[in-house]
Amino acid sequence: MMAFIVDKSLRTQSNFFLLNLSICDFFIGAFTSPMYVLYSLMGKWILGRYVCKMWLIADYTMSTASAFNIVLISYDRFLAVTEAVLYRSLQRNHRQTFLRMAAVWVLSFLLYSPAILFWESVFDSKNMAESDCVPAFFDCWYFHLGTSFFDFLIPLMSISYFNLSIYLNINKRSRKKRQPVSDLYGGNNIRPFIIATNQVLSSEQLDGQKDMAHARNRVKKSLRQCFSNHMVTSSSQMNSAYSTYNISVINLSRDKKVAKSLAILICIFTICWAPYTFLICIRTACQGYCIPTYWYDITIWMLYLNSAINPVLYPLCHRSFRRAFSIILHVSM
Repeated sequence: MMAFIVDKSLRTQSNFFLLNLSICDFFIGAFTSPMYVLYSLMGKWILGRYVCKMWLIADYTMSTASAFNIVLISYDRFLAVTEAVLYRSLQRNHRQTFLRMAAVWVLSFLLYSPAILFWESVFDSKNMAESDCVPAFFDCWYFHLGTSFFDFLIPLMSISYFNLSIYLNINKRSRKKRQPVSDLYGGNNIRPFIIATNQVLSSEQLDGQKDMAHARNRVKKSLRQCFSNHMVTSSSQMNSAYSTYNISVINLSRDKKVAKSLAILICIFTICWAPYTFLICIRTACQGYCIPTYWYDITIWMLYLNSAINPVLYPLCHRSFRRAFSIILHVSM
């Protein structure tokens, strides 16, 4: 977030999505996880029901928004690699960028917050003890199963699809790159050509040695000019072909880095989210008797760990962000 303030060149569509993710991770690190530490150390909730509700809403919303932002970033990189022309046109559409960012927050809030606020009154369930701070749907396995489909399975399938599409696109372009440049840019279409001149030698001019020399010189001059023009044209065409080829190689190398970072993203997301998703469904189905409580705590911290890894996984892997961070550190020192 400080990098966005320091370096205006970072304010692109892709980096705005990273900013959206960093806001989620900031609030998880600054508010939700410290409150969970306090709750765990005390063994009971001591801050009242109102603060409990706020904490639960923030915790569920931020965690879900973090997952949805990862999908948004993956989609952005998918467009950048597979639909380059469309992606360049979207770069200037800031309104659509902000709408997507806002949609992440709205959907994340609607997935859990209404249930946190109104579950007791709608389903007439018993109120939690003052010393507990868990949502009223905590023991409802079918609710967890339904929400897990939206906050884990759909994001996982989405980023897997985007990564697979990027891989297939890069693989296809890599095969084309192995072809000779002449095949890619029509260099094999060069055909023999005939040099035509407008020099006509009459029999009278050929009678004398002097006239013969003049005619020969005019023919040579015409040939040199024709060859020179042809060589300039061929050279410019080849330079243009190689320039286009080099640009495609650079773009392909950049997109390979995007694919690698997206593959790492899928692995980290799956490792951090899958244990909690499966455990919470199993735990609620067996009413908490088949899974020890400490396993639940471990999976919660794995979710928080994802927000700790994201700042390293995204901004620090970009040269532009590293440059902005160095400026921040230089100013602070």
